[in-house]
Amino acid sequence: MANPAEEPDVNPPIREPQEEEEEEVEELNGDEEEEDDYEGEDDDDTESKSQTREGRSSVDRIKAESLFRRMRAAPVPVRVHDVIVKGNEKTKDHIIEAELEAAREATTLQELLEASRVANSNLRALDIFDSVNITLDSGPPELPGTTNVVIEVVESKSPLTGQIGVYTKAEARSSSIEASLKYKNIFGYGDIWDGSIVHGYDNSAEVALGMYLPRFRGLSTPFTSRLYLSTQDWLKFSSYKERSLGLSLGLLSSKYHELVYTIAWRNLIDPSRAASVSIRRQLGHNLLSALKYTFKFDQRNSYLRPTSGYAFISTSQIGGLAPDSRSLRFLKQEIDLRYAVPFGFYNAALNFGVSGGVSFPWGSGYQNRPSSVPERFFLGGNSSPLCSLGGPSALWGFKTRGLGPNEPKRKGDNERDFVGGDAAVTAFADLSFDLPVRWLRERGIHGHVFASAGNMTKLSENEFRNFTVPKFLETFRTSVGAGIVLPTSVFRMELNYCHILKKQEHDQARSGVCVTFSASS
Repeated sequence: MANPAEEPDVNPPIREPQEEEEEEVEELNGDEEEEDDYEGEDDDDTESKSQTREGRSSVDRIKAESLFRRMRAAPVPVRVHDVIVKGNEKTKDHIIEAELEAAREATTLQELLEASRVANSNLRALDIFDSVNITLDSGPPELPGTTNVVIEVVESKSPLTGQIGVYTKAEARSSSIEASLKYKNIFGYGDIWDGSIVHGYDNSAEVALGMYLPRFRGLSTPFTSRLYLSTQDWLKFSSYKERSLGLSLGLLSSKYHELVYTIAWRNLIDPSRAASVSIRRQLGHNLLSALKYTFKFDQRNSYLRPTSGYAFISTSQIGGLAPDSRSLRFLKQEIDLRYAVPFGFYNAALNFGVSGGVSFPWGSGYQNRPSSVPERFFLGGNSSPLCSLGGPSALWGFKTRGLGPNEPKRKGDNERDFVGGDAAVTAFADLSFDLPVRWLRERGIHGHVFASAGNMTKLSENEFRNFTVPKFLETFRTSVGAGIVLPTSVFRMELNYCHILKKQEHDQARSGVCVTFSASS
């Protein structure tokens, strides 16, 4: 087996016959071999083998250099004759060959090498192989200018894997213990089956079973499904618990697009019996049947510390697709735009972003009906807006669900429920820079100064008639601050001093030192 990158000519044949290579080597070493004959038989074998190896190495090097010069000068024509799969004892051939579709259509060696690189990366991403090796071999001698793509895989020796860990959800100031078990490639279709259990210290919990198929009935995108039973505890912030039994189906998943359908039976309860009036009205069972489409384009050079590039995400959701009177009917749209501008000194960069969202019920009498609380927007949280790509959410200095429309709880005016808004807007600016200490720079520890602003309002139940832009801008919440950032491979930790410039009555925010933990979204 040989790589066409080592050959001087691709058309005619990519690989020269073995006899011709031997003749070339003999020509390069002919004089020395004649001298060896006169010296005697003792040293003939050893020196001949050494010279032959050196000759072959020299020939290969000359051929490779010649081909590289041709590739730099112009496209090198080549055609794929066949794709050969080796080493797959369980995995179906078509699952592997499907990743080589672009390679089959390649017309130049440059295109073929790039397609092979992408295919190698995609096959490794399936997470069912310990190793993947793609080589290019010469095609049949009677078909000049052709090559065979040879894929050698080593399937996972341990298809069953598991992990357990403790994780922190910064937005809700809570931690959880998570355990998962994953079985790979049971039926040979690249399928991955997993089960997980999550228990939070705030009494939240989830049990889920999932399945992943890289190819489903000839579709070019993966298919995923997940059956889950979950409990979310929002008693502290909004006086309700959310229990859901549902099924999520990933219908489309590509580099930029994602389409997910979710159907779930949901129940809102109030064990504390202290909920505000608007929360009490929504307690009970309902059916969530929603289709969610996401377009995401992210060209930033880092998720945790972007210094150049931009990102955009748009999420559209429609609920109420089931013909049931208890089905939640709503429309929801979110957008988020980010941009990072490098300054060229001290690795400084200015990141700024703006995000917005709106949610509104639809159907008969939609103007008079309230929106569903779980589908509303809630701002604040102990995380950085820099990492929360997806829609309006975090604001520096404001607690989780710590601002926006609120109502007194049943116990009295001193305690209030934050009931969320139907429209929300947030914006931030973050200037990051290296610190003048080499030890800190080598570990990625850097400084930043920041500012954030945001607001939300209610639109349902005819409240949109009272909405005005000047009033909305007048009640914006704002904060500024500075701090030290300690990035890791999986999350970003900030030690900040935050100053609240503007807040409204009943908002939960304070100036002072705070620590935030953020993972990229």
